[in-house]
Amino acid sequence: MKTGKVLYRDIFAGIITEDENGYSFAYSEEYLSSGIAEQISLTLPLQKEIFKSKTMFPFFDGLIPEGWLLDIVEANWKINPRDRMSLLLTFCKDCIGAVSVVPYESEMVKK
Repeated sequence: MKTGKVLYRDIFAGIITEDENGYSFAYSEEYLSSGIAEQISLTLPLQKEIFKSKTMFPFFDGLIPEGWLLDIVEANWKINPRDRMSLLLTFCKDCIGAVSVVPYESEMVKK
């Protein structure tokens, strides 16, 4: 199982997970009750229920490098381009925009 912390404007917003059943994303209860919570995507509105999908959520998949940059990733980091969660956890720590994803073990998260 692979897990990442999703940050919205450097604030811990939720958890994305990949397991044998596919992918799940859940907003943290603290984020939802903070009074400043914003949805990270139109396709992932604020809710307590867990989002589930057999494939990587399109919003998160869009954060992953593509084209020549993905070729460099594959060659240098030896990550299979089909392993979308490993790509997300490795290369989406400092994305352009408000959302980033860090490995669950990372201490880079501001609460």
